[in-house]
Amino acid sequence: MPELPEVEVTRRGIEPYLLGRMISSITVREPRLRWRVPPQVALLAGREVRAVRRRGKYLLLDCGDGHLILHLGMSGSLRLVAPDAAPGKHDHVDLRFGRRVLRLRDPRRFGALLWTEGPPDAHPLLRGLGLEPLSGEFDGPRLHSLTRASRVPIKPFLMNGRRVVGVGNIYASESLFHAGIAPRKRADRLSKRNCALLAAAIKRTLRSAIRAGGSSLRDFVGTDGAYGCFQRRAWVYGRDGQECRKCGAAIRRIVQAQRATYYCPACQR
Repeated sequence: MPELPEVEVTRRGIEPYLLGRMISSITVREPRLRWRVPPQVALLAGREVRAVRRRGKYLLLDCGDGHLILHLGMSGSLRLVAPDAAPGKHDHVDLRFGRRVLRLRDPRRFGALLWTEGPPDAHPLLRGLGLEPLSGEFDGPRLHSLTRASRVPIKPFLMNGRRVVGVGNIYASESLFHAGIAPRKRADRLSKRNCALLAAAIKRTLRSAIRAGGSSLRDFVGTDGAYGCFQRRAWVYGRDGQECRKCGAAIRRIVQAQRATYYCPACQR
């Protein structure tokens, strides 16, 4: 599933081509996504895109009198194509901006394209979201405060979007490795120093992933069709049985909250 880095890569890829541009037309070939595409979406031609933002794993296109809310789901991607580019089987929605088309491709149809006329943060999908990990609000003291009432292991804690948004499976494992924290450690037992190290590691990991174009494990590609390559640089993710690049111990794999977790038993305590 595309996480914060993949969505941010997408946002940065489309922003130069959408910002200040008018929507020429909208074509909805398949409205049956995770939630049915509302009929208002097909009537948005003539609106100018005033801003392209991200909240967690959601993209927000500010059209002045409302916002288009885009979610890539498990297999979705947005690509910029020429108006005469023939749509494929899974190309469900086109937003045309003059000489370019923003095309939503979603083989599994778990993505979403919705419209809201109210403040986007008040929308039911967004109002319960947690802290943005790349924001100034997220730091060691804030993470320490958030973890005090949680007895769950720190790895599932980081993946709870109501606490911190967008730290997906790969990035949680990698951040915990760089912070030297075992994934099974209870969240409420992290010290202030642990939390300072972890908050900094999360920021570094996410920024590194964005620079690498995100991670392409299955379906994700950028707006130019390029695959992300962060997973090739991983220190622990997907490397069970291999030597730790830091200490030489064998990387281990466990399952937490039905997701694979990778860690070094020597480096992470």
